[in-house]
Amino acid sequence: MEQTQAEIAALKSQIQALLEERAALTIKSNVISGENDSPQAMVEAYRRQARENAQLSVELQGIDAAIAALEGKIKQKQGKLVRWQGESKQLIQQQQLEEAKEVAQVHAERINQLASELAAEVRFLKACANQLSPMYWQIYYKPFITGLKTISVPYVRSDGEVWTIVNRIV
Repeated sequence: MEQTQAEIAALKSQIQALLEERAALTIKSNVISGENDSPQAMVEAYRRQARENAQLSVELQGIDAAIAALEGKIKQKQGKLVRWQGESKQLIQQQQLEEAKEVAQVHAERINQLASELAAEVRFLKACANQLSPMYWQIYYKPFITGLKTISVPYVRSDGEVWTIVNRIV
């Protein structure tokens, strides 16, 4: 990318040099003085100017063609640079996505571990409640614990692309 930018800068400087050369050639003018010259000298001066202008015109056309070619190269390199930046941005996004998925995977594994531990604790609590409930009813005339039939814990699962959090009833 930096190399392409350097190449573009070099092409622009070359174009600038050609533009300066072209400006210098067009400013250069052959002044024909007609007051003290003989008619023969004036004819020769006009002929010389016509020959030089033809050569100058061809040289200016060559410079213009070179500038156009260099500008075409600049556009090509800029297009390449834009494509590369787009691809680079996509690669960076993919890398960030993969890093975020790894972090999410760690959290999902931790949630599943905690859910497993919580489910075991709920089962232990159910066992205690089953053991205490008859005595509790006899003394207090009400249940010891309610709602144990609908207790659930979160669980994260994945089909490879989509992750789903489900509630598992304990």
